[in-house]
Amino acid sequence: MPTIVFASPKGGVGKSTSAILLATELAGKGASVTVIDADPNKPLSKWSQRPGKPENLAVMDNVTEDTIIDAIEGAEKIAQFVIVDLEGTASMMVGYAMSRADLIIIPSQGSQLDAAEAVKALKLVKRQEKAFNRQIPCSVLFTRTSAAIETRDLRDVQVQLSEAGVPVFATQMVERAAFRAIFSYGGTLSGLDGSQVSNVKAAQQNARSFAAEVVALLKANAAQAQAQVA
Repeated sequence: MPTIVFASPKGGVGKSTSAILLATELAGKGASVTVIDADPNKPLSKWSQRPGKPENLAVMDNVTEDTIIDAIEGAEKIAQFVIVDLEGTASMMVGYAMSRADLIIIPSQGSQLDAAEAVKALKLVKRQEKAFNRQIPCSVLFTRTSAAIETRDLRDVQVQLSEAGVPVFATQMVERAAFRAIFSYGGTLSGLDGSQVSNVKAAQQNARSFAAEVVALLKANAAQAQAQVA
């Protein structure tokens, strides 16, 4: 079963938010999902302790560099999707998790500073590819973007990444109150009260588009890998 790893050296870019949105969207489609919370702040574990967690979504924590590979392998045996939310630092645990990934997602805000941090993560992926002698698909996900306007900084970063041949998700995770609310109230976007949280439907559509793009990318990567073997 595919393992999806979220990695970013910079905090505050929406890494854990994007991870839980993907997990809950996949679970909402009926898939069994295991989330491995390897972030020292344990945001996803805290979310799971609130009401409303889907029954087909499990959250694991307390993993270390000595246990992360076993945790991923164990989760792959029981879940249709495994999602790993990594710590921000470039550690042995991060490298081990990346080595087992079917897709690495690198969240980044649309600024030069954030783009520079995303490049650090991309370089780490390349080092893991050399170390483990395998190609590891990865894509940058722009997060916390504006629903109203596209900033010049974001456009500049998009051009730079495109010219460098870096894959980028077409979907952007817009800055939305609903995305923050699920960490406050627990549960999923579909369980939020639209009278208390603004633009819930728009947030749901944003998350659905992201999840659909992830699934399509996984399928395309798997087909490409099979073609190379054949």
